[in-house]
Amino acid sequence: MLHITSLNDGLDLFKAMGSDIRVEILKLLLKNKKMNMNELATELEITNGALTGHIKKLEGCGLIQTSNESAGHGNQKICSLVHDKILIEMDPKESSHDVYNTELKIGHYTDYEVLPTCGLANSTTLIGEVDDNRFFSHPDRYTADILWFTQGFVEYEIPNLIPSGQKITQVLISAELSSEAPGINKVWPSDISFYLNDTFLGMWTSPGDFGDTRGIFTPEWWFPNWNQYGLLKMLVVNSQGTFLDGLKISDTNIESMELDYTSKLRFRMAVEKDSDHVGGLTIFGKTFGNYNQDIKITLNYTPMT
Repeated sequence: MLHITSLNDGLDLFKAMGSDIRVEILKLLLKNKKMNMNELATELEITNGALTGHIKKLEGCGLIQTSNESAGHGNQKICSLVHDKILIEMDPKESSHDVYNTELKIGHYTDYEVLPTCGLANSTTLIGEVDDNRFFSHPDRYTADILWFTQGFVEYEIPNLIPSGQKITQVLISAELSSEAPGINKVWPSDISFYLNDTFLGMWTSPGDFGDTRGIFTPEWWFPNWNQYGLLKMLVVNSQGTFLDGLKISDTNIESMELDYTSKLRFRMAVEKDSDHVGGLTIFGKTFGNYNQDIKITLNYTPMT
């Protein structure tokens, strides 16, 4: 998901979208995932030279990315989407406050309780054995860029390094997530619950465990019939409540949590055993999936009164 926090920040995006042809390019890539320049030019009935200018505009504002692939007659430029959703804040009430940004590796959880199917891997190899939850305490877990489990939770301690004398006015967390099916299954719903300091924030039902195509960043050694990519989700807790991708999922608000510069921040993602859909959870890091990121956190803060 591309998150635009102000109208000024979105100027390049708005200009790029102000073209019927560029909108059609995005539609084609949404449908086909990846296309080379020749395929796009043919579908749009324009020349490759004319297409190049449109691709540069979309690439410049971060909507698509291009890569070279070897073909029978040399290299082909392949185009693919970077984001499948765009969230624009027209009136970001918290944006005038100071901001602290950090990122957590997938394997840097501080507590866990998981049931098989489960496992971890980094960019080059599996960590221990799959479906043996003892390996979630393996020392190499800190290098993990993907983890998965059917039921249970993982919990992360978010570094709270805002200046002294400040209170937290908004917490924003983004991560690439999916369900966890045996193998893969795009129709495999899972109720994923979010907690901050043991306070229930809300729930999202993941639609499935996706493997129809290899994730853009998923390494070549990864098994083709295993989790390939997820959906980028953005969780926000502010004064109005808790929101997921801009939609309100609960009335739990930041004031009720009374968070300041001394507070510990424990963020938990869980699949509860009594949920309607116990379909597991997969968390993707930088070297897996479709988004080149780990778990990103933004803390907005302002002086205490």
